[in-house]
Amino acid sequence: MDADPRSGFLEIDGSRLEYRWVGPGPAKAVTLVFLHEGLGCVDLWRDFPDRLAERTGLGALVYSRPGYGRSDPVPELLGLDYHRTEALDMLPKVLEAAGVRRAILVGTSDGGTISLIYAGSGQAKGMEAVISMAAHVFNEEVTIRGIKEARTAYQTSNVRDKLARYHGDNVDWAFWSWCNVWLSPEFRNWNVERYLSGVTVPVLVLQGADDHYGTLAQVDAIAAQVSGPAEKAIISNCGHSPYLEQPGDTLEAMAGFIDRLITGA
Repeated sequence: MDADPRSGFLEIDGSRLEYRWVGPGPAKAVTLVFLHEGLGCVDLWRDFPDRLAERTGLGALVYSRPGYGRSDPVPELLGLDYHRTEALDMLPKVLEAAGVRRAILVGTSDGGTISLIYAGSGQAKGMEAVISMAAHVFNEEVTIRGIKEARTAYQTSNVRDKLARYHGDNVDWAFWSWCNVWLSPEFRNWNVERYLSGVTVPVLVLQGADDHYGTLAQVDAIAAQVSGPAEKAIISNCGHSPYLEQPGDTLEAMAGFIDRLITGA
């Protein structure tokens, strides 16, 4: 990939995943790899990857997981272990297909969870750091309540129409895959804390102070259990999507972390 912003599709296991590239190519700089939330995609990041890449001088790869955005559809709904599947099967193939050599993973919500699992799996290559934003490492009652509210809104309001602008024909698959897993009785005891001790790179654990999908216990658990150095950043007046709700504060928190990482300060 070259240094010019570009977009297209990565071919992985016979499926096309949409991607967008910003800034220097992987041969010239560390790559910020953006992993979206449970209902996210490339376009829902808006210009945040561009701003962080410009602020830090790094390249950025933004992609949509299978079944999201303009990526190819998936015939079956997600399984209960979809975080692990994305982290250990799909993400390594995405990094290889994109030619990423050294990466800082920037994951939000499900994307943050996937980033932590990959970083702690023992099979991660070229990892420089993880920025975990609104990630979950265990299920909580507040999460279940929030998703039940989202389900009601999807069924009774214009939420589906809004999401369809980003996901097109993938919209129902994207929503119900995410919703059904998290509300499944078998998922109540879901927990991926076992991967945290394997995370040896620096980690920024960022979350909105008013996140309605998770408590600050998620932040504390991640920061306490990773083996590498960990920083916390709690964004005031902010819910579950800091990069959308408080983009300025979120950008500065991430950029400061990256600056310290690069300079060794």
